[in-house]
Parts: sequence; structure tokens; C-alpha cells
Amino acid sequence: MEENVKKELDQIVSGIDSKIEKANNDTIHNVVENISVKAEEVASEKVGNLETKMNERLDAIEVGYKKSFEDSKPLTFKSALTKALESDAFQKVQKGYSRSARFDVKAGDMTTGNSFTGEVIPAQRVAGYFYDPSRPVHIRNLISQGSTVSDVIRFVKETAYDNGAAAVAEGATLPQSDFDMTATDVNVRKIGTYLRVTEEMLADTPQLTSYISVRGPEKLLRHEDYQLLSGSGVAPNLSGIITDGANFDTTSGGAFYHAVESANQFDVLIAAINQMALLNYVPDTILLHPTDFHKILLLKDTTNNYIKDQVYAGLQPSFAGTKVVVNNAVTAGTFVVGNFSQGSQLWIRDNVNVEFFREDGTNVRDGYVTVRISERIALANYLPNAYVDGTFSTAQAALETA
Repeated sequence: MEENVKKELDQIVSGIDSKIEKANNDTIHNVVENISVKAEEVASEKVGNLETKMNERLDAIEVGYKKSFEDSKPLTFKSALTKALESDAFQKVQKGYSRSARFDVKAGDMTTGNSFTGEVIPAQRVAGYFYDPSRPVHIRNLISQGSTVSDVIRFVKETAYDNGAAAVAEGATLPQSDFDMTATDVNVRKIGTYLRVTEEMLADTPQLTSYISVRGPEKLLRHEDYQLLSGSGVAPNLSGIITDGANFDTTSGGAFYHAVESANQFDVLIAAINQMALLNYVPDTILLHPTDFHKILLLKDTTNNYIKDQVYAGLQPSFAGTKVVVNNAVTAGTFVVGNFSQGSQLWIRDNVNVEFFREDGTNVRDGYVTVRISERIALANYLPNAYVDGTFSTAQAALETA
């Protein structure tokens, strides 16, 4: 009996405890939930107020910045006057609300256009010197070269021969052959120029010495090209390749005399190659002026197709297998076809050099420096028949059918 009463009391106590615990848990959850909701409301309100104040401050800063920018913006007198006429003071005068208005042009209202004289703002200088390109190929690059310590180059050249070679019977006398040999001299000649520059220019102008050292020799080599091609041979000139070389055969004895219909520049070059071949020469270079080269590229066949595809191969142009060098050292309307490596040799006594002298005339007193650019060379044209040169118009006329 007592045990049953005790069990019932324990059950009653356990039920009361569980109800109390559940009530406490519900209360705590409700409290926490209420606190979270309240916190979110407070935070949202605070953030909203903070965002509003921040936007107001940013707007004020932007307005102030724009005003400050407009106030500090450089004005010419004209723009300052226009701004003043658009102000409230002048608007009131215009509408009759006021009888006068005034504005001041501040000392700071200046621009480079109306306030600066001379180079007040220094220019940004680009280093170096700019100039048109040099010739990509000089005539000396086409022929053999050698050095000498003498002032005369002497070589022996066959000038004529009698070929008596023949088949003979047993015991018969062999026919005689003769060769004429001639010693030929070519003199070393000087090519040069000079210029004078002040000491201040050399000291104060960046890279001027390097510029002179590059451009000066290039100008000398341009005249060397002329001498190597067209020098008259009359002292102090060299005897050039065109001067000594063979002329294009325009006589009736020419292989293609009056034999080519509608002869053009390309026909002339082929005839020149043939003229060399008759003397057992194989050309290594065709030298053309740029205008003549591009005229040939514009030539068309009877079906109006360009013939350049037949004569131009890759980056290096070649006509009939012979390299073409385009060079404005050649006179427009003329041509040179030749074996340059075999026919001639450039002898160099003193190569191109650039020298600077202070002791020249009145340089010391006047503060100048003399720049001398010079060379000493000789040209030996061993084999004149290794070249054929001429004028396109004359050669075309000789080839054209009668």
C-alpha cells in the first residue's frame, strides 16, 4: 500500500517538473524572439538614419566641389564676361529690378592663350633625330672589295687575241695564236666633305655627335655610288662601271634588232642578258631605278594579265633568274645588267672615316669644331664586257619591229 502511494506521488512530482520545464522553455524562447525582433527594428532604424545622413553629407560635398571647380576654372576675359552677364545681378538689371551691377576679373582668371608669351610651359622633347631612310644597298655592296697600301692599282688586261687553233694533219705546222696584254693603272682618289659646328652645339645638343657620325658617311656614300657607276674617269673622278662597260647593242648587228613586236622594258633586259651570254658572261645583278622597276611590274600580256608573276619570285625580285636591285643611284629610264662580282673590284686605301678637329682656321678663336668625312678608294673595272648598260627608250626602238 505504501509503495503504491509512493509511486503515485513520484509520478505526480515528475509531471509537475516536466510542466514547469516546458513552461520555462516557452518563456525563454518567447523572450529571445521578442528581443531579436526588437533588435532588428532598432538596427534598421539606426541604419536608415545613418544612410540618410550619409547621403545628405555626400550631396553637400558634391555641391561644394562643383562650386569650387567652377570658381577655380580658368577663364578668358570673354568667358568671364559671359559668366558675369548670366549672374543674378545682371539678370536683375535686365528685368528692371536693379539699376546697376558690377563684376571683377580676378588676377587668377588667365589662360595660356591670353596670358603666356614664349615657352612658359616646356615642351616634351622626343629623343633622337628623325630623317628619311638611307639607300638600302650601295654600289660597293655589289662588287668585290680589297684593301691597299698604295696610291695606284695596276692590273694586266687582255685587250685582243688571235685564235689560230685548228685541226692539222700529221707532221703539219700548227697555226699561231696571239694575245695582246695591256697593263692598266687606276689611281686612288679621295672623296670627302666637311662641316663646321660650334662647340656649344656639340656640348649642349644630345646625340649630335652620333647623328653626324651616321648621316655624314651616308651622304658621302651617295656620292661614292655616283662615282662607282658614272664617274667620268677624268681626274679626280673615278672611271665608273657605266663609263667603262659595254653599251646595249642598238646596231643592225644586234641579235634582236627590229625583231620584237611591241618591245617593252622587260624585252630590253632579256636582250641585254643575251648580249652578255654571247660573250660567255652570266649576269648576277640587274640594276634599276625604282620607277622603271615598278613600270615593269605593271606590264600586262595580251590577255591583260600582269606578267609580274612570271618574273617576280619571293621577297627578292629576279628577272629570268637574275637578281634585281632597285636603287635610285641609277638614272630613271636607264639600266645596268652585269656580273658585278666578277667585272669590278673596289680597292680601299682609307675607308670612310669621321674626324673632329678644333685646330682649323679660326676655330679656336671662334669656338668651332670642324668635322671631316672622307675616304680614299680606287675602282678597277677588269672586265668591261661583263656589263651592258643603256637607255630603255633607245633600246626599245632598236628592238621594235620595223
